[in-house]
Amino acid sequence: MASLKLFLLVLVALFAVNEAVSATASHILVPSEERANELLAEIKAGASFADLAKKHSSCPSGKSGGDLGSFGPGQMVKEFDEVVFSAPVNEIQGPVKTQFGYHLILITSRA
Repeated sequence: MASLKLFLLVLVALFAVNEAVSATASHILVPSEERANELLAEIKAGASFADLAKKHSSCPSGKSGGDLGSFGPGQMVKEFDEVVFSAPVNEIQGPVKTQFGYHLILITSRA
């Protein structure tokens, strides 16, 4: 019984180490999926994510290139949160639809 308890404690500890507790990300928020796709095409063609966020994002974070800083799971709306804590880091995700509009998301770190 003691070895089973030890095994479960180790398993829980390993799981906790692998679960992200914070992330940093930037985003561009626009009102339509079409506009998000247009901006995504511009980024893929070499445009700067930060410059496009400054020019087109309707979120106040646009002024800082879309930078949202660091946040934990559950601090953002569900659709946004699910992408940030599951998608690959340093790859643009989206368009992601939320109650606020359509987001292009750049996850810059996860720890």
